[in-house]
Amino acid sequence: MEPLNREGIADRPRSAEGKQSGRVIVIGPYLRMRRGDADAQTNDVVRDSEARLEEATGLARAIDLTIADTLIAPISQIRPATYLGKGKVEEITGLIAGHDIELVVMDCALSPIQQRNLEKAWNSKVLDRTGLILEIFGRRAKTKEGALQVELAHLNYQRSRLVRSWTHLERQRGGFGFMGGPGETQIEADRRLIGDRIARLENELKKVQATRRLHRAGRQRVPYRVVALVGYTNAGKSTLFNRLTRADVQAADMLFATLDPTLRALSLPHGGKAMLSDTVGFISNLPTQLVAAFRATLEEVLEADIILHVRDISHEDAEAQERDVDAVLRQLGIDPDSGARILEVWNKIDRFDPEERENLRNIASRRPPERPCFLVSAVSGEGVNELLTAIEDRLAATRTTLDLSIDASDGAGISWLHRNAEVLNKELHDGRFDMTVRVDETKRDIVVSRFDAVPHSAP
Repeated sequence: MEPLNREGIADRPRSAEGKQSGRVIVIGPYLRMRRGDADAQTNDVVRDSEARLEEATGLARAIDLTIADTLIAPISQIRPATYLGKGKVEEITGLIAGHDIELVVMDCALSPIQQRNLEKAWNSKVLDRTGLILEIFGRRAKTKEGALQVELAHLNYQRSRLVRSWTHLERQRGGFGFMGGPGETQIEADRRLIGDRIARLENELKKVQATRRLHRAGRQRVPYRVVALVGYTNAGKSTLFNRLTRADVQAADMLFATLDPTLRALSLPHGGKAMLSDTVGFISNLPTQLVAAFRATLEEVLEADIILHVRDISHEDAEAQERDVDAVLRQLGIDPDSGARILEVWNKIDRFDPEERENLRNIASRRPPERPCFLVSAVSGEGVNELLTAIEDRLAATRTTLDLSIDASDGAGISWLHRNAEVLNKELHDGRFDMTVRVDETKRDIVVSRFDAVPHSAP
């Protein structure tokens, strides 16, 4: 395999346009189980094999790979040496030779030994699901922070694969000093280089985390709340983000079309403001290296006042995708059953006919009040106003509305209120401002004592 470049990442052949070269076959090695059965290890309901293979093919197309063929390879058990059985390996060998395949994508997590053995048997490069997702993230990361996170995840993944990567790794270098012994092997040297690079990246990411904490502290001094979008990749988060904020974040019918997090102001129906955060999409079997590496970015979700779980309700595996997102939220320390923070958004209802939409509304209406869901179409805008109202109501539920009167010459006091409260109304009468403000419970007592504020009385 290719040697490491100076940054510790394997170089890969690309065409003049920067695309991956060669023809690719995508293989889905799925255990023989009926859809709806529960996996004995994960207790998750098994997905449809065709849908899983389609998702894997979409991942491959996301980095411009030329798909020559796709294949579902049912297996009765996972083989320690090659993942697949001997007969299936031989069958695929003929298929690879017939299609002149240069890269095989396996929609599963392969051990280093399994990956090495398959490459020897097929005489082709083999990429598992984790490696493929890392390649996509490496292509899509645009900010410095995103590039650091992807490189850290890639290096952690590659370090475990040094066992299969080079034929020269048994070579030894001479030791230093008079009694240095045989010295370190090449594999030890490469592993040490990668370890050094990982340590530097982790230090840089700690600085990123510190910077993000400062930014969050700055936002907390302003009366803006944070609403975060989470969801399965290609659920329509970025399209909904653009619809809600009138932004122009890239949105495409493609897995992981956007990667770097984005924050924009969100205008609420009655004049209030919030900050809306668009985060990276989740996916089934999301590599643990990526969850760890992107924790600095996903801290925006941890700190959010409201989390919008955007679901592609038209997808045939919508329920399985919901469980995958819930699993990642749990890894981040967020309880997906917490109705106080999480609102479900059933997106892409424009793909249903009127009768099907009415059926979905009936299903949504029967959900418990603490776990509401909202039917929207990010493309057409249907249901968006109701969602915004729900966001505003949920944010207001944790805040207190107060009336007060302040002398117009008290510039410092007026400025403090604008910085620390949401000013709902402000009218000048006889040299004094009559104001209606909404504040967090943590600042309620300060406003009451400093400005003689009283609970708001509706007209």
